[in-house]
Amino acid sequence: MAYSRRKFLKSSGSTISALTAAPALSLLPQSAYSASWVENLAYQAIVPELYTPTSKPPVYTKAIVIGSGFGGAISAYRLARAGIQTTVLERGLRWPNSNRRQIFATDALPDWRGYWHRTSFKGLTGVTYTFPYFNGVFDCTSFKNIDVWRGACVGGGSVVFTGVMIQPRQEYFDAIYRGLVNWDEMNKIYYPRVRAMLNLGSMPDDVYSSTPFGHSRIWDQQARKAGFVTSRTDSIFNWNVVRAELANRCRASATIGESNLGNSNGAKFDLNQNYLKYAEATGKATVYPSHEVQRITFDGSRYVVNTIKYAPDGTVKDRYDLTCDYLFLAAGSVGSSQLMVHARGRGDLPNLNEFVGEGWGTNGDTSASRSWNPLKGVLQGSPNASLLHQRGALPTTLESWYTPGMPIDVGIVGSLGMAFDQTNRGRFIYDPISDKVDLHWATSGNDDAIAMARQINNAIAAANGVLPGAWPFAPDVNGSFTAHPLGGLVLGKATDAYGRLVGYKRLYAMDGSVIPGTTGAVNPSLTISALAERNIENIIAADF
Repeated sequence: MAYSRRKFLKSSGSTISALTAAPALSLLPQSAYSASWVENLAYQAIVPELYTPTSKPPVYTKAIVIGSGFGGAISAYRLARAGIQTTVLERGLRWPNSNRRQIFATDALPDWRGYWHRTSFKGLTGVTYTFPYFNGVFDCTSFKNIDVWRGACVGGGSVVFTGVMIQPRQEYFDAIYRGLVNWDEMNKIYYPRVRAMLNLGSMPDDVYSSTPFGHSRIWDQQARKAGFVTSRTDSIFNWNVVRAELANRCRASATIGESNLGNSNGAKFDLNQNYLKYAEATGKATVYPSHEVQRITFDGSRYVVNTIKYAPDGTVKDRYDLTCDYLFLAAGSVGSSQLMVHARGRGDLPNLNEFVGEGWGTNGDTSASRSWNPLKGVLQGSPNASLLHQRGALPTTLESWYTPGMPIDVGIVGSLGMAFDQTNRGRFIYDPISDKVDLHWATSGNDDAIAMARQINNAIAAANGVLPGAWPFAPDVNGSFTAHPLGGLVLGKATDAYGRLVGYKRLYAMDGSVIPGTTGAVNPSLTISALAERNIENIIAADF
């Protein structure tokens, strides 16, 4: 049933009140400051699990995995299954799930739980939020010309992404890898293996037809009216949990626009519920939260991993060196690339080749919006339902998206765009004066992707008599960020065909850093995972 705006505004007051009834700390005036001891006590009362003491990792482990996102979790599980003692170092906290408690901050009203080591964040709606400094789940790393969105918790990006996991078209895959990775092998073995492990599936009709997904139905109707063909996407969301939300059997999360900062009730079947859980169940792998790697060296026989340990509020509590025979980089495209560029620049790993730090891209990411759309319900659910794809000189996919930070349906329809851009690339550079690694990305780096997303979005808006953009909240198309950073340790250049870093033995890249800037106009997580399954299988068979 369509709502008039007057009727909507009149009827939604109680809903808005309910949605903003987060713990009182979220509602107090906030300023840019670190958490005090009083606040830490309050935070501990809300999510006591974050303050559970964690043990120190062993000084030596046969294998160390840096990072616990898709590549790290899969590596840890397969190593553990092979009987290899494995330490997993994760900079972020291990967050619990609960059917009734609000574990995570909401996208609409973020607090200390939301963001990693920052005190403000400007969302896609143009609203700037401030909050205390904390080890929050979502890291927005700001470089010149681009913001990079990253997970910062046990489970990595699987906790904070929007759940879409789809396979690229063969023609795009082959154009990316040019025979280095065999399509048939990936298509028949590794993509299906990941799908089965993560229980991937498209949004069921009963969920799609429910009130919180009225915006998804509008998105499909408008795209089809403009002449585009839409199709359902596979997702990591557990649709039975979403159904439980709809039936009021658990606290609402996915159905009220929560996703980017986590789903408290476990609506996303994230890596904590599968690969990481299974890895630790073997007794051969242990995840150590709040441990961030600062420097990697090689002493002639073993890798030395200089690590700091954080308190939940982000203060450094300890620092120590850990050693291993086999080192797996899975800190994400930015994290893994920075570690290797830093190690080469300092002379710690001088034999790394000239391709380390090169070939970085944004996966052609953009966001697009349209306003003054028909209203079909009060709430906006966060899981994605559909996509459209346009071929051409720059093939581009748009996916139906919720509006992050705006759980109420106010007639804004959002899309996530991904262009198959094989041209625009950045690189990581080491600065010996600051001892830091920076990302160099051109001001015009996303211009081509923006132009294609705008062309599609404008065509849909014109066909439906609605407006591009969401003034004064958001422009029609935004290319100032990427949620899908890729590259820096590209397969076949910085590494061999299976992720082994050129110049060193027993050193591996297992995450999105091995992908050359694009996964072919689709979300990268499924390809990252399938490549990790492929590569770790080869590594265990050949190197151990």
